Amino acid sequence: MPYFETKDSTRLYYKDWGSGKPVVFISGWALSSEMWNYQMIDLSARGLRCIAYDRRGHGRSDDPGQGYNYDTLADDLASLLEYLDLHGVMLVAHSMGSGELVRYLTHYGGGRIERCVFIGTAPPFPLKTEDNPDGIDRTLIEKSRAMWRKDYPLWLQENAGPYFGEGSPDCSVSSEITEWTKSDMHQTSLKAVLDCNLTLIETDFRSESRDISPPTLIIHGDKDRSFPVEISGMKAAQLLPHHRFILYANAPHGLYITHMERVNNDLLTFANE
Repeated sequence: MPYFETKDSTRLYYKDWGSGKPVVFISGWALSSEMWNYQMIDLSARGLRCIAYDRRGHGRSDDPGQGYNYDTLADDLASLLEYLDLHGVMLVAHSMGSGELVRYLTHYGGGRIERCVFIGTAPPFPLKTEDNPDGIDRTLIEKSRAMWRKDYPLWLQENAGPYFGEGSPDCSVSSEITEWTKSDMHQTSLKAVLDCNLTLIETDFRSESRDISPPTLIIHGDKDRSFPVEISGMKAAQLLPHHRFILYANAPHGLYITHMERVNNDLLTFANE
């Protein structure tokens, strides 16, 4: 299996399908590169080189028990881009991965990056504070974290429905897809689950987002219950200087599955512009 090494000698797994313009996929919180299978198999057949990797502590990558902060995670992304010597890249990030994308650009610049895509973004800043009053209350976050420490599999079971928009029009997924996604998240180190969550919730990207120069596409669902569009996608759109914003009706946080054909077509169109 293909691996590359990061600056602190952590071995990370990646997959590299197809040829053409390079598209690098950055996974959401507690998910591995497996989440992008249905984008990669389609877009690699339509002329794009599709690359995805397992974040440290996820999937088939090493679990060093540390480094789950955005600076280190951005360094990991940089190591992949340098290892494969990629240029003219379109970065595609889901949820937490959007923070890795932003931090990479602010630390390393856009020399290798041609375009950016935020899907169901968690940044710019999801936590409720005095200057961010419509964010997520910390007591709700701590309630979830307490359950992860006690019974993470039960939490996954209870939240699978909302993640895939259960009960919403156009959001029918098979029980097998749900189990596949949960299985992927079960493999994630609990240390990574907890530490990445704090990184995701507590990092304020409002200032950094204003400095993102590559053209950017924002895709968000109006039924996203993980990061409602009003506190995430719409705020990102107010900050990112060169963006296009697409709101999907009746789409949840897991819209890369529930709306995969539309997502894939929008990615292909944006990559080829």
